[in-house]
Amino acid sequence: MSQRLSGRASARRLAAVALAGVLGVSLVACSGGDGDAGGQRRGDATGSADGGATGAGVAEKPSGPAIDVNVKRGASAVPVSTLVEVSAESGSLGEVTVSSPEGTVEGALSDDGASWTASDRLEPGTTYTVRATADDGEGSSQLRQRFTTADLTLAEQTYPSVAPLDGETVGVGMPVIVTFDVAVTDRAEFERHMTVTSQPAQEGSWYWLNGNEAHWRPKSYWRPGTEVSVDVDVNGVDAGDGIYGQEDRDVDFTVGDAHIYQVDAKTHQMKVFSNGKLLRTIPITTGKPGFTTRSGTKVIIEKFDSKRMNSETVGIPQGSSEAYDIDNVQWAMRLTYSGEFIHAAPWSVGSQGNANVSHGCTGLSTENAKWLYDMSRRGDVVEYTGTDREMTFDNGYGDWNTSFADYRTHSAL
Repeated sequence: MSQRLSGRASARRLAAVALAGVLGVSLVACSGGDGDAGGQRRGDATGSADGGATGAGVAEKPSGPAIDVNVKRGASAVPVSTLVEVSAESGSLGEVTVSSPEGTVEGALSDDGASWTASDRLEPGTTYTVRATADDGEGSSQLRQRFTTADLTLAEQTYPSVAPLDGETVGVGMPVIVTFDVAVTDRAEFERHMTVTSQPAQEGSWYWLNGNEAHWRPKSYWRPGTEVSVDVDVNGVDAGDGIYGQEDRDVDFTVGDAHIYQVDAKTHQMKVFSNGKLLRTIPITTGKPGFTTRSGTKVIIEKFDSKRMNSETVGIPQGSSEAYDIDNVQWAMRLTYSGEFIHAAPWSVGSQGNANVSHGCTGLSTENAKWLYDMSRRGDVVEYTGTDREMTFDNGYGDWNTSFADYRTHSAL
Protein backbone atom coordinates (compact mmCIF):
# COMPACT_ATOMS: atom_id res chain seq x y z
CA MET A 1 0.00 0.00 0.00
CA SER A 2 2.85 2.47 0.76
CA GLN A 3 4.17 2.13 -2.82
CA ARG A 4 0.82 3.14 -4.28
CA LEU A 5 0.65 6.21 -1.98
CA SER A 6 4.25 7.31 -2.38
CA GLY A 7 3.41 9.66 -5.26
CA ARG A 8 0.16 10.89 -3.84
CA ALA A 9 0.82 13.17 -0.87
CA SER A 10 -2.77 14.24 -0.53
CA ALA A 11 -3.94 10.66 -0.31
CA ARG A 12 -1.26 9.98 2.33
CA ARG A 13 -2.52 12.90 4.41
CA LEU A 14 -6.10 11.65 4.13
CA ALA A 15 -5.03 8.15 5.18
CA ALA A 16 -3.15 9.52 8.20
CA VAL A 17 -6.21 11.46 9.29
CA ALA A 18 -8.40 8.39 8.88
CA LEU A 19 -5.97 6.22 10.86
CA ALA A 20 -5.75 8.80 13.67
CA GLY A 21 -9.54 8.85 13.81
CA VAL A 22 -9.63 5.07 14.23
CA LEU A 23 -7.06 5.28 17.04
CA GLY A 24 -9.07 8.00 18.73
CA VAL A 25 -12.19 5.80 18.68
CA SER A 26 -10.13 2.93 20.15
CA LEU A 27 -9.03 5.14 23.04
CA VAL A 28 -12.62 6.08 23.77
CA ALA A 29 -13.68 2.42 23.75
CA CYS A 30 -10.84 1.46 26.15
CA SER A 31 -11.61 4.16 28.66
CA GLY A 32 -15.30 3.36 28.69
CA GLY A 33 -15.00 -0.40 29.33
CA ASP A 34 -16.45 -2.00 32.49
CA GLY A 35 -13.91 -4.72 33.23
CA ASP A 36 -10.22 -5.39 33.08
CA ALA A 37 -10.11 -3.68 29.70
CA GLY A 38 -11.28 -0.52 31.42
CA GLY A 39 -8.28 -0.21 33.74
CA GLN A 40 -5.42 2.13 33.10
CA ARG A 41 -1.87 1.84 34.30
CA ARG A 42 1.03 4.11 33.47
CA GLY A 43 0.24 6.06 30.28
CA ASP A 44 -3.30 4.62 29.99
CA ALA A 45 -5.22 7.24 31.97
CA THR A 46 -8.05 8.95 30.09
CA GLY A 47 -7.38 12.45 28.89
CA SER A 48 -10.18 14.95 28.35
CA ALA A 49 -13.49 14.52 30.06
CA ASP A 50 -15.11 13.00 26.93
CA GLY A 51 -12.09 10.75 26.27
CA GLY A 52 -12.00 11.74 22.56
CA ALA A 53 -9.16 12.61 20.18
CA THR A 54 -8.07 16.13 19.26
CA GLY A 55 -9.71 18.00 16.44
CA ALA A 56 -6.54 17.65 14.38
CA GLY A 57 -7.00 13.87 14.42
CA VAL A 58 -3.62 13.16 16.11
CA ALA A 59 -3.60 11.30 19.48
CA GLU A 60 -2.04 13.50 22.15
CA LYS A 61 -0.58 12.59 25.55
CA PRO A 62 -3.44 12.38 28.09
CA SER A 63 -4.00 15.72 29.79
CA GLY A 64 -4.28 14.21 33.31
CA PRO A 65 -1.62 12.48 35.43
CA ALA A 66 -0.95 8.77 35.01
CA ILE A 67 -2.26 6.54 37.81
CA ASP A 68 -0.33 3.46 38.87
CA VAL A 69 -1.40 0.43 40.93
CA ASN A 70 1.05 -2.07 42.41
CA VAL A 71 -1.15 -4.95 41.21
CA LYS A 72 -1.19 -5.68 37.49
CA ARG A 73 -4.48 -5.11 35.69
CA GLY A 74 -6.41 -8.38 35.32
CA ALA A 75 -3.98 -10.28 37.53
CA SER A 76 -5.10 -13.55 39.11
CA ALA A 77 -3.70 -15.48 42.07
CA VAL A 78 -2.62 -12.23 43.78
CA PRO A 79 -1.28 -13.09 47.28
CA VAL A 80 -3.70 -12.17 50.08
CA SER A 81 -0.77 -10.57 51.93
CA THR A 82 -0.69 -7.76 49.35
CA LEU A 83 -1.30 -4.22 50.56
CA VAL A 84 -2.72 -2.40 47.54
CA GLU A 85 -0.97 0.87 46.65
CA VAL A 86 -2.24 3.48 44.20
CA SER A 87 -0.17 6.49 43.14
CA ALA A 88 -0.35 9.49 40.80
CA GLU A 89 2.74 10.31 38.72
CA SER A 90 2.10 13.99 39.25
CA GLY A 91 -0.52 16.05 41.02
CA SER A 92 -2.66 14.34 43.60
CA LEU A 93 -5.18 11.56 43.92
CA GLY A 94 -8.83 12.26 44.50
CA GLU A 95 -11.16 9.43 45.48
CA VAL A 96 -9.64 5.95 45.74
CA THR A 97 -11.64 2.79 46.45
CA VAL A 98 -10.66 -0.87 46.46
CA SER A 99 -13.78 -2.98 46.81
CA SER A 100 -15.22 -6.45 46.37
CA PRO A 101 -18.74 -7.86 46.75
CA GLU A 102 -17.85 -8.45 50.44
CA GLY A 103 -16.96 -4.83 51.18
CA THR A 104 -14.38 -2.08 50.86
CA VAL A 105 -10.70 -2.27 51.75
CA GLU A 106 -9.67 0.43 54.23
CA GLY A 107 -6.77 2.70 53.35
CA ALA A 108 -5.44 6.24 53.54
CA LEU A 109 -3.90 8.94 51.36
CA SER A 110 -0.37 10.13 51.99
CA ASP A 111 0.09 13.64 53.37
CA ASP A 112 0.95 15.01 49.92
CA GLY A 113 -2.00 13.23 48.29
CA ALA A 114 0.26 11.52 45.76
CA SER A 115 -0.37 7.96 46.97
CA TRP A 116 -2.94 5.79 48.71
CA THR A 117 -2.05 2.66 50.69
CA ALA A 118 -4.43 0.00 51.97
CA SER A 119 -4.41 -0.73 55.69
CA ASP A 120 -6.23 -4.05 55.21
CA ARG A 121 -4.97 -7.11 53.41
CA LEU A 122 -7.07 -9.14 51.04
CA GLU A 123 -9.45 -12.08 51.22
CA PRO A 124 -8.77 -15.32 49.32
CA GLY A 125 -10.53 -16.16 46.04
CA THR A 126 -12.00 -12.67 45.70
CA THR A 127 -12.24 -10.24 42.78
CA TYR A 128 -11.43 -6.63 43.64
CA THR A 129 -12.12 -3.45 41.67
CA VAL A 130 -9.78 -0.48 42.01
CA ARG A 131 -11.19 2.95 41.19
CA ALA A 132 -9.17 6.15 41.41
CA THR A 133 -9.11 9.71 40.14
CA ALA A 134 -6.19 12.15 39.91
CA ASP A 135 -5.67 15.82 39.04
CA ASP A 136 -2.54 17.86 38.39
CA GLY A 137 -4.13 21.28 37.88
CA GLU A 138 -3.97 20.98 34.11
CA GLY A 139 -6.15 17.94 33.64
CA SER A 140 -7.75 15.00 35.38
CA SER A 141 -7.67 11.27 34.87
CA GLN A 142 -9.42 8.23 36.20
CA LEU A 143 -8.67 4.55 36.57
CA ARG A 144 -10.71 1.42 36.92
CA GLN A 145 -9.21 -2.05 36.96
CA ARG A 146 -9.77 -5.47 38.48
CA PHE A 147 -7.72 -8.32 39.91
CA THR A 148 -8.40 -11.59 41.71
CA THR A 149 -6.65 -13.06 44.74
CA ALA A 150 -5.39 -16.61 45.11
CA ASP A 151 -7.90 -19.03 46.59
CA LEU A 152 -6.80 -20.77 49.80
CA THR A 153 -7.93 -23.93 51.53
CA LEU A 154 -8.39 -24.01 55.30
CA ALA A 155 -5.15 -25.98 55.50
CA GLU A 156 -3.41 -22.97 53.95
CA GLN A 157 -4.77 -20.57 56.58
CA THR A 158 -4.14 -20.33 60.31
CA TYR A 159 -6.80 -19.19 62.75
CA PRO A 160 -5.81 -17.41 66.00
CA SER A 161 -7.66 -18.19 69.23
CA VAL A 162 -7.11 -15.77 72.11
CA ALA A 163 -7.26 -16.06 75.90
CA PRO A 164 -8.55 -14.31 77.96
CA LEU A 165 -11.98 -13.93 76.38
CA ASP A 166 -13.30 -10.56 75.32
CA GLY A 167 -14.84 -8.80 78.32
CA GLU A 168 -13.41 -11.27 80.85
CA THR A 169 -12.06 -10.19 84.24
CA VAL A 170 -8.95 -12.16 85.17
CA GLY A 171 -6.34 -12.44 87.89
CA VAL A 172 -3.03 -10.60 88.01
CA GLY A 173 -1.09 -13.65 86.78
CA MET A 174 -3.06 -14.22 83.58
CA PRO A 175 -0.88 -14.28 80.45
CA VAL A 176 -2.23 -13.42 77.02
CA ILE A 177 -2.27 -16.67 75.04
CA VAL A 178 -2.65 -16.87 71.26
CA THR A 179 -2.93 -20.34 69.71
CA PHE A 180 -2.84 -21.05 65.97
CA ASP A 181 -4.52 -24.10 64.46
CA VAL A 182 -1.86 -24.27 61.69
CA ALA A 183 1.76 -23.67 62.69
CA VAL A 184 3.36 -20.29 62.02
CA THR A 185 6.82 -20.52 60.47
CA ASP A 186 7.55 -16.82 60.09
CA ARG A 187 7.03 -15.96 63.76
CA ALA A 188 8.75 -12.59 63.47
CA GLU A 189 6.34 -11.42 60.75
CA PHE A 190 3.36 -12.50 62.83
CA GLU A 191 4.70 -10.95 66.01
CA ARG A 192 4.98 -7.59 64.23
CA HIS A 193 1.20 -7.74 63.88
CA MET A 194 0.40 -8.85 67.45
CA THR A 195 0.19 -6.09 70.04
CA VAL A 196 -0.81 -5.86 73.71
CA THR A 197 -1.52 -2.45 75.20
CA SER A 198 -2.70 -1.60 78.68
CA GLN A 199 -3.89 1.25 80.84
CA PRO A 200 -1.86 1.87 82.90
CA ALA A 201 0.98 0.88 80.56
CA GLN A 202 3.15 -2.05 81.65
CA GLU A 203 6.28 -3.45 80.03
CA GLY A 204 5.96 -6.97 78.65
CA SER A 205 7.05 -9.42 75.99
CA TRP A 206 5.92 -12.26 73.73
CA TYR A 207 7.22 -15.79 74.29
CA TRP A 208 6.79 -18.42 71.55
CA LEU A 209 6.44 -21.92 72.98
CA ASN A 210 6.28 -23.28 69.43
CA GLY A 211 4.75 -22.37 66.06
CA ASN A 212 1.24 -22.95 67.38
CA GLU A 213 1.34 -21.00 70.66
CA ALA A 214 2.60 -17.59 71.76
CA HIS A 215 2.22 -16.01 75.23
CA TRP A 216 2.58 -12.41 76.39
CA ARG A 217 3.10 -11.39 80.03
CA PRO A 218 4.04 -8.15 81.77
CA LYS A 219 7.40 -7.89 83.52
CA SER A 220 5.66 -8.25 86.90
CA TYR A 221 2.14 -9.34 87.81
CA TRP A 222 -0.54 -7.11 86.29
CA ARG A 223 -1.60 -4.14 88.38
CA PRO A 224 -5.15 -4.59 89.73
CA GLY A 225 -7.71 -2.70 87.67
CA THR A 226 -5.61 -2.68 84.46
CA GLU A 227 -7.54 -2.47 81.18
CA VAL A 228 -5.88 -4.55 78.47
CA SER A 229 -6.36 -4.60 74.67
CA VAL A 230 -5.03 -7.38 72.47
CA ASP A 231 -4.82 -6.78 68.71
CA VAL A 232 -3.91 -9.85 66.65
CA ASP A 233 -3.86 -8.21 63.21
CA VAL A 234 -2.82 -11.24 61.16
CA ASN A 235 -5.53 -11.56 58.52
CA GLY A 236 -3.70 -12.15 55.24
CA VAL A 237 -0.25 -11.96 56.85
CA ASP A 238 2.26 -14.42 55.40
CA ALA A 239 2.99 -17.09 58.03
CA GLY A 240 5.56 -18.85 55.85
CA ASP A 241 5.43 -22.16 53.97
CA GLY A 242 2.37 -21.08 51.98
CA ILE A 243 0.26 -20.39 55.09
CA TYR A 244 -1.56 -17.09 55.71
CA GLY A 245 -3.43 -15.61 58.65
CA GLN A 246 -7.15 -16.35 58.38
CA GLU A 247 -8.67 -13.65 60.57
CA ASP A 248 -7.91 -10.69 62.84
CA ARG A 249 -8.81 -10.91 66.54
CA ASP A 250 -9.40 -8.02 68.94
CA VAL A 251 -9.90 -8.79 72.63
CA ASP A 252 -10.33 -6.42 75.58
CA PHE A 253 -10.18 -7.67 79.16
CA THR A 254 -9.86 -6.34 82.70
CA VAL A 255 -7.54 -7.33 85.54
CA GLY A 256 -9.32 -7.76 88.86
CA ASP A 257 -8.06 -7.75 92.44
CA ALA A 258 -4.61 -9.17 93.21
CA HIS A 259 -5.41 -12.64 94.57
CA ILE A 260 -2.19 -14.42 95.53
CA TYR A 261 -2.32 -17.71 97.42
CA GLN A 262 0.86 -18.99 99.09
CA VAL A 263 1.05 -22.74 99.69
CA ASP A 264 3.77 -24.27 101.86
CA ALA A 265 3.87 -28.04 101.47
CA LYS A 266 6.09 -28.40 104.56
CA THR A 267 3.79 -26.54 106.97
CA HIS A 268 0.63 -27.76 105.17
CA GLN A 269 -0.82 -24.25 105.13
CA MET A 270 -2.22 -21.89 102.47
CA LYS A 271 -2.20 -18.14 103.05
CA VAL A 272 -4.79 -16.25 101.03
CA PHE A 273 -3.96 -12.64 100.13
CA SER A 274 -6.14 -10.10 98.35
CA ASN A 275 -4.47 -6.84 97.30
CA GLY A 276 -1.73 -7.52 99.82
CA LYS A 277 -4.06 -8.20 102.76
CA LEU A 278 -4.05 -11.63 104.43
CA LEU A 279 -7.65 -12.85 104.46
CA ARG A 280 -7.31 -16.39 105.81
CA THR A 281 -4.79 -19.13 106.58
CA ILE A 282 -6.16 -22.52 105.51
CA PRO A 283 -4.95 -26.00 106.51
CA ILE A 284 -4.26 -28.08 103.39
CA THR A 285 -2.71 -31.33 102.23
CA THR A 286 -0.55 -31.77 99.12
CA GLY A 287 1.07 -34.70 97.29
CA LYS A 288 2.47 -37.65 99.17
CA PRO A 289 5.82 -39.32 98.28
CA GLY A 290 5.69 -40.55 94.70
CA PHE A 291 3.08 -37.93 93.85
CA THR A 292 4.92 -34.80 94.95
CA THR A 293 3.18 -31.49 94.25
CA ARG A 294 5.26 -29.16 92.10
CA SER A 295 6.88 -26.07 93.62
CA GLY A 296 6.79 -22.82 91.70
CA THR A 297 4.28 -20.25 90.51
CA LYS A 298 1.03 -21.59 89.12
CA VAL A 299 -2.01 -19.80 87.76
CA ILE A 300 -5.64 -20.91 87.92
CA ILE A 301 -6.55 -22.16 84.43
CA GLU A 302 -10.21 -23.13 84.83
CA LYS A 303 -12.87 -23.77 87.49
CA PHE A 304 -15.44 -26.54 88.04
CA ASP A 305 -18.08 -26.56 90.75
CA SER A 306 -18.11 -30.34 90.30
CA LYS A 307 -15.65 -32.56 88.42
CA ARG A 308 -15.08 -36.27 87.97
CA MET A 309 -11.50 -37.25 88.77
CA ASN A 310 -10.19 -40.57 87.50
CA SER A 311 -6.65 -41.79 88.16
CA GLU A 312 -6.33 -43.24 84.66
CA THR A 313 -6.16 -39.69 83.26
CA VAL A 314 -2.91 -39.11 85.18
CA GLY A 315 -1.34 -42.49 84.41
CA ILE A 316 -2.53 -44.55 87.39
CA PRO A 317 -4.24 -47.64 85.93
CA GLN A 318 -7.45 -49.15 87.12
CA GLY A 319 -6.75 -51.96 89.59
CA SER A 320 -3.69 -50.23 91.04
CA SER A 321 -3.56 -49.75 94.81
CA GLU A 322 -3.41 -45.99 94.06
CA ALA A 323 -6.35 -46.00 91.63
CA TYR A 324 -9.32 -43.72 92.25
CA ASP A 325 -12.48 -42.64 90.45
CA ILE A 326 -14.43 -39.89 92.21
CA ASP A 327 -17.38 -38.63 90.28
CA ASN A 328 -18.23 -35.46 92.21
CA VAL A 329 -15.17 -33.59 93.41
CA GLN A 330 -16.42 -30.18 94.45
CA TRP A 331 -14.97 -26.69 93.99
CA ALA A 332 -12.12 -27.81 91.76
CA MET A 333 -9.68 -25.30 90.20
CA ARG A 334 -7.10 -26.55 87.69
CA LEU A 335 -3.47 -25.43 88.09
CA THR A 336 -1.60 -27.70 85.66
CA TYR A 337 -2.39 -29.59 82.47
CA SER A 338 -0.99 -32.71 84.14
CA GLY A 339 -3.79 -32.76 86.68
CA GLU A 340 -2.96 -30.67 89.76
CA PHE A 341 -6.06 -28.99 91.23
CA ILE A 342 -7.11 -27.16 94.34
CA HIS A 343 -10.36 -28.82 95.46
CA ALA A 344 -12.54 -29.91 98.33
CA ALA A 345 -11.24 -33.12 99.90
CA PRO A 346 -13.54 -34.01 102.82
CA TRP A 347 -11.96 -37.49 102.98
CA SER A 348 -8.60 -36.00 104.03
CA VAL A 349 -9.68 -33.36 106.55
CA GLY A 350 -7.92 -35.29 109.33
CA SER A 351 -4.60 -34.88 107.49
CA GLN A 352 -5.06 -31.29 106.38
CA GLY A 353 -2.64 -29.06 108.25
CA ASN A 354 -0.32 -31.89 109.30
CA ALA A 355 0.41 -34.38 106.49
CA ASN A 356 0.64 -34.70 102.72
CA VAL A 357 -1.60 -37.56 101.56
CA SER A 358 -2.92 -36.59 98.10
CA HIS A 359 -1.91 -37.67 94.59
CA GLY A 360 -0.55 -34.17 93.89
CA CYS A 361 -3.63 -32.00 94.31
CA THR A 362 -4.12 -29.48 97.09
CA GLY A 363 -6.96 -30.65 99.32
CA LEU A 364 -9.10 -28.37 101.53
CA SER A 365 -12.18 -28.84 103.64
CA THR A 366 -15.41 -28.39 101.69
CA GLU A 367 -16.14 -25.12 103.52
CA ASN A 368 -12.72 -23.63 102.84
CA ALA A 369 -12.70 -24.90 99.25
CA LYS A 370 -16.05 -23.23 98.48
CA TRP A 371 -14.97 -19.97 100.12
CA LEU A 372 -11.78 -19.91 98.01
CA TYR A 373 -13.61 -21.00 94.85
CA ASP A 374 -16.16 -18.19 95.16
CA MET A 375 -13.51 -15.47 95.36
CA SER A 376 -11.18 -16.90 92.72
CA ARG A 377 -11.02 -16.35 88.99
CA ARG A 378 -8.94 -17.50 86.07
CA GLY A 379 -5.51 -15.92 86.25
CA ASP A 380 -5.23 -15.84 90.07
CA VAL A 381 -1.76 -16.79 91.32
CA VAL A 382 -0.85 -19.76 93.52
CA GLU A 383 2.77 -19.79 94.72
CA TYR A 384 4.02 -23.18 95.96
CA THR A 385 7.08 -23.86 98.11
CA GLY A 386 8.36 -26.77 100.18
CA THR A 387 9.00 -29.52 97.61
CA ASP A 388 11.90 -30.55 95.40
CA ARG A 389 9.77 -31.01 92.28
CA GLU A 390 9.77 -27.92 90.08
CA MET A 391 6.94 -26.46 88.06
CA THR A 392 7.64 -26.35 84.30
CA PHE A 393 6.80 -23.53 81.90
CA ASP A 394 4.53 -25.50 79.57
CA ASN A 395 2.52 -27.41 82.18
CA GLY A 396 -0.28 -24.87 82.46
CA TYR A 397 0.25 -21.12 82.62
CA GLY A 398 3.83 -21.46 83.79
CA ASP A 399 4.95 -18.05 82.50
CA TRP A 400 6.12 -16.82 85.91
CA ASN A 401 8.66 -19.60 86.44
CA THR A 402 11.40 -17.83 84.53
CA SER A 403 12.93 -14.40 84.80
CA PHE A 404 11.63 -11.65 82.54
CA ALA A 405 15.12 -11.31 81.04
CA ASP A 406 14.94 -14.95 79.94
CA TYR A 407 11.28 -14.67 78.93
CA ARG A 408 11.92 -11.93 76.40
CA THR A 409 14.69 -13.93 74.69
CA HIS A 410 11.92 -16.19 73.37
CA SER A 411 10.34 -13.33 71.44
CA ALA A 412 10.77 -13.63 67.67
CA LEU A 413 11.86 -9.99 67.38
